[in-house]
Amino acid sequence: MNTNIKTTNITLTQAISDYTNTRVAKIEKFLSGDSSVICDIELAKTTDHHNKGDIFRAEIHIVGKNKNMYASAEKTDLYTAIDLAVDDINREVISSKQKHITLVRRGGAKMKSMMKGLWPWK
Repeated sequence: MNTNIKTTNITLTQAISDYTNTRVAKIEKFLSGDSSVICDIELAKTTDHHNKGDIFRAEIHIVGKNKNMYASAEKTDLYTAIDLAVDDINREVISSKQKHITLVRRGGAKMKSMMKGLWPWK
């Protein structure tokens, strides 16, 4: 998975980059090692003149073969916003994978029931 980190109105430090990469690495195991998947992460400070409120934003956009997932979070702390966005995208990736597995199993069950009807002696 290729990861691109973009920042807006803040500077990207090594600590922020490392934290983001370790959190996003948890998602990579659910994408079955597909190297064509691109993960775009945007970290932003929404305003410069506010001192209180939700001023940090984290957005994650995953694009790949048959995949297009997006999650965002806005919080007072940048690390909390990253955590919430990663949790949302993780939930979406797992749900997508489970839906795919369910469809494959349902198709297999349908084929099995069709095959049972072909032999009259059973």
